[in-house]
Amino acid sequence: METKLATYVDHTLLTQTAVWEEVRRLCDEALLFQTASVCIPPSYVKRAKEYLGDKMPVCTVIGFPNGYNTTAVKVFETKDAVQNGADEIDMVINLGWVKEENYTAVREEIQAVREACGGKLLKVIIETCLLTEEEKIELCRVVTEAGADFIKTSTGFAGGGATFPDVALFAEHIGGNVRIKAAGGITSLEDAEKFLSLGASRLGTSRIVKLLKENS
Repeated sequence: METKLATYVDHTLLTQTAVWEEVRRLCDEALLFQTASVCIPPSYVKRAKEYLGDKMPVCTVIGFPNGYNTTAVKVFETKDAVQNGADEIDMVINLGWVKEENYTAVREEIQAVREACGGKLLKVIIETCLLTEEEKIELCRVVTEAGADFIKTSTGFAGGGATFPDVALFAEHIGGNVRIKAAGGITSLEDAEKFLSLGASRLGTSRIVKLLKENS
């Protein structure tokens, strides 16, 4: 399993101080280990796509990390990212709307971003560490109805990351068209494999490739 683990990883660098040399190194590692994608800040998408061509999907983030941008801003961000060469979009939902139980607005925003993706892969970050179990279950329904490709646990910037119970909960409640991305705080190969066994098919992490390099 360990040799295939990298193929499930969105090899990620989203620190505020990230510079191009670090992004380029991330791209090289992704190519070496054949990860699922590189997940990088929007400002580096164009350069990364020019560097990688069609050899590796480029993923970026929208409304990141807080999610309270207006829908119009998220749609613009998405169109800009796609124009710059992004193959995959990871958007953060408006958590205030969730707390207000305004799930219609959440669904409509996801649908607007999905349309702006122009057929590119859309992952929806719901930030599980800030939600009740009831809210997580309701968002499984909303993300499914909105037609997104993935539901994603976390940004990694809100004080909590992926947990085994959350991924198991997703697997129980999402529709058949939605896959699961576990992200944030995945620090060991054993944990990564456990998330996959629970139903995740993507892992958002900066550490797994490093661990694989150390073990190779």
